[in-house]
Amino acid sequence: MSLFETMGQMDSISIGLWVTGFMLVLVVIGVRVAFAAAIAGFIGLLWIFSARMGFEKGFMVAMKMAGTIPHSKVSTLALSLIPTFILIGFLAYHAGLTRALFEAAKRWVGWLPGGMGVATVFSAAGFAAVSGASVATSAVFARIAVPEMLKLGYDKRFAAGVVAASGTLASLIPPSAILVIYAIIVEQDVGALLMAGFIPGAFSALVYAALVVSMATLKKNFGPPVKGFSWKERFETIPGAFPIFLVVGIIVVCIYGGIGTPTEAGSLGAFVILCMALYKGMSMGDLKGALMETAKLTVMIFSIIWGVLLYVRFLGFADLPTAFSDWLTSLDYSPMMILVMILLAYAILGMFMDAIGMLLLTLPVVYPAVIALNGGPDVTAEASAFGVSAVGCSIWFGVIIVKMAEFCLITPPIGLNCFVVAGVRPECSVQDVFRGVMPFFIADGITIAALVAMPGIVLWLPGLMGFT
Repeated sequence: MSLFETMGQMDSISIGLWVTGFMLVLVVIGVRVAFAAAIAGFIGLLWIFSARMGFEKGFMVAMKMAGTIPHSKVSTLALSLIPTFILIGFLAYHAGLTRALFEAAKRWVGWLPGGMGVATVFSAAGFAAVSGASVATSAVFARIAVPEMLKLGYDKRFAAGVVAASGTLASLIPPSAILVIYAIIVEQDVGALLMAGFIPGAFSALVYAALVVSMATLKKNFGPPVKGFSWKERFETIPGAFPIFLVVGIIVVCIYGGIGTPTEAGSLGAFVILCMALYKGMSMGDLKGALMETAKLTVMIFSIIWGVLLYVRFLGFADLPTAFSDWLTSLDYSPMMILVMILLAYAILGMFMDAIGMLLLTLPVVYPAVIALNGGPDVTAEASAFGVSAVGCSIWFGVIIVKMAEFCLITPPIGLNCFVVAGVRPECSVQDVFRGVMPFFIADGITIAALVAMPGIVLWLPGLMGFT
């Protein structure tokens, strides 16, 4: 029997495993996730349809799918959120709002032990509330916060580490591009997921701040506080930071109040920030730069989505997600133990892949398995394994997995935020940044454990909206 005949007689599960293995090999040898997923997805579709209807017809069907999937999926209204959220962040930077936000945080919380570190965390969280890009957040505050901390005598590793870790908050605090991508992949309401990220994002920022204060308290001269600001000087910083709060209010009111769609909220927020940037004297060169950076990042994300969606369509025909769900539910372990094992697997996988690519490649298989572990797509909270309904499980797991993606942004050897900070600050090597973020692994572990143990942290706001 020839090789082609043997390949043609394989069942769909075997084909799915072989193609998935091939895709992982491509990723390991350095092929971009978008291209690796697209190549594997096309080969998988060609293989399956050729086995069913012959090579010629199978090739035509695979080609048609490869041509129509990118347009049909990327043209959805929900994805238009991503460029508007990214644009808000770049415009806010060019309008000088990030520096105003950092100055306000410095005057209000700088008196705490490690005050500049705490100010960096809170100002990064505030900027994250108008920017959906972690990399942009890290780059911005590497320019603003690191020099300020170095002037005060902060250790350069800690200064770089707190910026890299704080930048991850943009992945969870809305507007979050990764939460939007998750919602599209699992076909859940974008607004509900965005609202679900607010409290966990704020909780994560508080845990980071508590860690900084604890380190500065236990170790002398670790992080000297910044004192001497009067109440008048503190209140003077509010007008400069007001546009940030205005945009956050617009997004919350539009989504939570049902006044507009998330896309309309993002568009209105971008318009408000643009007006403010022009009022503050943003040049046409800066505007062009903001638009170009937004376009570059949007194209990168959309390219990954195009490739991965082709692979996802193949997985559906191969029936691999169902097979994986059946296998997980058959294991002789509790659902919670299996969930913890899945999260640990994500922590390891995130050491070698970027966050968006990792989620896009794994969610089509892992998400149905988690829903099955909870009790199925129609289970009630009372009858479920995790104590949440099927819809609640979708939202809860989404926030947890995005928090895991945040964690992967600072883990060696390819923690992207760490490389960004090192690239912006030549006085800090990549090794310095990785050493600086190590204490924040503990903070992230505490946050993830709390979100797993107490789903109400995630589901309270969506519950008020009637989604759980």
